[in-house]
Amino acid sequence: MADANSRSGQTYFTGPILDWCDRTHAPHDEALQYAFDAPVRAGMPPIHVAASEGKLLELMLRMVGAKRVVELGTLAGYSALRLARALPDDGKVWTVEFDEQHAAVAKDVIAKAGLTKKIEVCLGRGVDVLPTLEAHGPFCAVFIDADKESYDVYGRWAAKHVRRGGLLLGDNSFLFTNLLDDTPRAAVMRRFHEEARAHFDTVNVPTPDGLLVGLKR
Repeated sequence: MADANSRSGQTYFTGPILDWCDRTHAPHDEALQYAFDAPVRAGMPPIHVAASEGKLLELMLRMVGAKRVVELGTLAGYSALRLARALPDDGKVWTVEFDEQHAAVAKDVIAKAGLTKKIEVCLGRGVDVLPTLEAHGPFCAVFIDADKESYDVYGRWAAKHVRRGGLLLGDNSFLFTNLLDDTPRAAVMRRFHEEARAHFDTVNVPTPDGLLVGLKR
């Protein structure tokens, strides 16, 4: 159920509730914990998805029988591990990262998890790397968690290269409360929403900063 307060934006979870739910539904094994802690160890911003959000990504990929996945925004590789674990043995994740340090940390995380055959870290700007991946398509899912200024470009690429019945997943779709601002960055994110709706059956899941979910028509 919902009420007027929750429909207007109030939430009923707290830090302790989220922690309990993470432990109950999305516990970490050694490899996932190593990946989750990697940004702090390496002096990187710990801005990857939370444990339950990572588990949600994993479950959604399983639901559509995903095999070939593109991720934009690797950071330290935590979400790439989650994505890869949803795939069959011959599945693959191509994860794109602009920052060389982040990519190096992610490669270490992926190696320690034993997933180097299933995850390829592609170094470079998303707009430059994506055309080089097209020969591997069509893809079963595209997960976007990268530079917000390019979400509309990434969404258009996904619309062309995700198979029918495949997924578009866009994190931070509330743009840190700034989605409705009168700024170029917010306009890009709104375009991402609107153009995704034109090609996918979409919903915006109210995770802490929003997760756009689209199923390709």
